[in-house]
Amino acid sequence: MNHKPSLDSTSANWQKDLAYVIDHIRLRNFPKALAELLATQCNVSTILMVTYKKSFKPIILHPTDPAEQSPTLRTYINQAYILDPLFNAIQAGINSGLSRLIEIAPDSFETTEYYQTCYKDFDLIDEINLIIELDNDVTCAISLGRKSSMGTITRAELNRLNEIYPIVNSLVRQFWLSQSQEYVQYEKSEGAMKQALNTFGSGVLTRREQEISGLILQGHSSKAIASKLNISLGTVKVHRKNIHTRLNTSTQSEIFTLFLVHLSELEATTSSSDGPLSNKIALAG
Repeated sequence: MNHKPSLDSTSANWQKDLAYVIDHIRLRNFPKALAELLATQCNVSTILMVTYKKSFKPIILHPTDPAEQSPTLRTYINQAYILDPLFNAIQAGINSGLSRLIEIAPDSFETTEYYQTCYKDFDLIDEINLIIELDNDVTCAISLGRKSSMGTITRAELNRLNEIYPIVNSLVRQFWLSQSQEYVQYEKSEGAMKQALNTFGSGVLTRREQEISGLILQGHSSKAIASKLNISLGTVKVHRKNIHTRLNTSTQSEIFTLFLVHLSELEATTSSSDGPLSNKIALAG
């Protein structure tokens, strides 16, 4: 059965497109059918559906064709997602509904190495996320991205997405109830990923410096860190200086590089007496 919905919000077309999605709710190609439906309500460049589960790496629901997955997307799924503002908002318990990335991103997001080395490659000027809680452990995020050449998502499009969100929420939840077991085989325990930010700099940085380095990597400015931790801006600046001294770095880029090394080594081993970063710095010294 071929079906190509068009960007048209008339009642007749909407009902036809919705019926098509419902017909596929128990099939593996439901995410693709839903993506086509969403494309009728908002003119976007990319649609990505991902499930996030505590202690596991994200699973892509759409697009599943490797030919449609860019190297940047694979980097995101395998490593970089841990620094994604959306992922961190979900971990912090963000409410289900629509969220614009710019509204949940840290104040210095565009200066982070995550943005510069990963997110920037997506070339998105705007991103709307439909966040759906599937159960106590799993959250689905449907990310609608607009490339810079198209301008930002309009108020009318945002209103349409808000109007249909309850329907999309129910459809996705029903799909997950019937199909979740099909995705268990693709789950990969994040193991090291779960501890990466918490253990970065272990044995080298103080606990407070570890906390601040994690916030730096996630894109928080010194002012935002001070507010978040309820300490003075001057104290944050002293901690940042000490972090660079202890890690033998001078830029955020170098801290990010060390973090990725730490991440890779945590994934490669389940135990280390002193911690991967401590060993690296000790050897470098």
